[in-house]
Amino acid sequence: MAYDAGLAQRIRERWAADPEVSEKQMFGTVVFLYRGNMAGGVTGDDLMVRVGPAAAEAALARPGTRVFDMTGRPMRGWVVVDGAAVAEDDTLSAWLDEGRAFAASLPPK
Repeated sequence: MAYDAGLAQRIRERWAADPEVSEKQMFGTVVFLYRGNMAGGVTGDDLMVRVGPAAAEAALARPGTRVFDMTGRPMRGWVVVDGAAVAEDDTLSAWLDEGRAFAASLPPK
């Protein structure tokens, strides 16, 4: 599966100053990890964000979101945000902040 290289580059630029963020190619897409825990990534033209199970319902109520389901089995605590919904840098940053905040709540790997 190909992914939106432009969206991936915007994420790289947003997190470039944070030495605790790393990038990894997985399953034909790119993911970003904070202290070794996945925080988000790009799937196709869309952003995937790890918000955690407690925040998933509220996240899914926001515009342009849907359940993250790559295999026919939804991923708890993850949402997919339509690429068009994160066209503005402020909106992308807000989602990335949520993903990093959840990853930061987990023990480092």
